[in-house]
Amino acid sequence: MWLILCRFCEASPGTLYFNLTVELFTVLLNRSPTLSLSSQSDHSDNMARIGRLSTKDSVLLLCDMQEKFRPNIFQFTNIVSNASRLLQASRVLGIPSILTEQYPKGLGPTVPELGAEDLTAHAKTSFTMMIEAVEAELQALGNPKQAILCGIEAHACIACTTYDLLEKGIEVHIVADAVSARSQTDRLFALSRLKQSGAYLTTTEAVLLQLVQDARHPNFKEIQKLLAHPSPDTGLLSFFSAL
Repeated sequence: MWLILCRFCEASPGTLYFNLTVELFTVLLNRSPTLSLSSQSDHSDNMARIGRLSTKDSVLLLCDMQEKFRPNIFQFTNIVSNASRLLQASRVLGIPSILTEQYPKGLGPTVPELGAEDLTAHAKTSFTMMIEAVEAELQALGNPKQAILCGIEAHACIACTTYDLLEKGIEVHIVADAVSARSQTDRLFALSRLKQSGAYLTTTEAVLLQLVQDARHPNFKEIQKLLAHPSPDTGLLSFFSAL
């Protein structure tokens, strides 16, 4: 550095600043080429990971929407209605769906209005959906890279499932208006916590539109029918205003 300064002692005032800047930049670049390349790589990774949904590598996860939860879950009817629309869209678009039930012997079967009678319900006692049977199904599907997640409860089974998926490198899209809990407080704080962990928060309608992306999509008319009525308010406005 001292040699650089000495070299410019005789430089004209008009070129001193420019030349010194060039020399300093050259020295720093040569001294830390690895840092420079790493920064470029990080930038590329961040640009690549923007959370754009794709029908080709996604799976819909339907978590524990069961009969015994009906009277206790905040906005249960609307949550199931939105999840049902997601399930219908997944069938139209060829996206596989996986269904779980938490201790069905005590909490009952999946509610009929979800429309999931054709799916095999994987019984579980753990809070996470990532039990052995589900992991085997994901593997059989070719290990999808994106999970669209809805169901209950936000701070329990949805949270544990999200953590497990993220740890496996799977991108998680939590459909906020298709996720709930008994307490609105638990629901909103869980969504905030999961966002901090790296999950994407989205809505039912946003998912449907992102999956088709174009009115010329061959299945757009069918998806459009699912969007005929806007999603009901499920009490998320207070959460959004706090973001």
